[in-house]
Amino acid sequence: MHLDHAPSHGGPAAVSADVRRPDGSRRALRIGLGGPVGSGKTATVAALCRALRDEVSLAVVTNDIYTREDAEFLRREAVLPPERITAVETGACPHTAIRDDISANLEAVEELEDGVGPLDLILVESGGDNLTATFSRGLVDAQIFVIDVAGGDDIPRKGGPGVTTADLLVVNKTDLAPYVGADLGRMAADARTQRACLPVVFQSLRDGAGVTDVAGWVRGRLAAWTA
Repeated sequence: MHLDHAPSHGGPAAVSADVRRPDGSRRALRIGLGGPVGSGKTATVAALCRALRDEVSLAVVTNDIYTREDAEFLRREAVLPPERITAVETGACPHTAIRDDISANLEAVEELEDGVGPLDLILVESGGDNLTATFSRGLVDAQIFVIDVAGGDDIPRKGGPGVTTADLLVVNKTDLAPYVGADLGRMAADARTQRACLPVVFQSLRDGAGVTDVAGWVRGRLAAWTA
């Protein structure tokens, strides 16, 4: 277990420490998924697993405060073999285990690589948190932040570190926009203002819109990692 990773919030080019494993091999790329409660993080992880599992060797770490419910959901959905899905019970606000004291997540990541490796990709899903939630760059190499239209179409305008600095922003549940009065055009414009050149994907897991784009973004990060 590594305990000496200092949290930082570098830009997209930043990578976490320990790029090599103890045996000298390149470790898996780690991508974190954060966002508010109910935004669709676990469903997005499931969709990514289905899209990528035949192409790359991957595994998942989920974070919940007192349960392992997200990991159990992924196992029930059979998105990966059960031994490739593990859970961390944070016992406190979710951001503490992904940004402040990342030791439990690092241990989970390393145990997966030891147990089912070699791995190309590990997805680390945060428990539901607020717009300030970000991952330590000592834990992940890139961050996806997931919001949903039902949470209000003013979320991109409100900003916060998750919205403004994540390497990819996913606006989820776009199929609900007509039912909750969300203006997708306004959300897109506000996201562009807040994020400058950082990418944004509008996604509906119900009809599949955007899922291919998110998976394509992950493939791009993997290609850069292994080049």
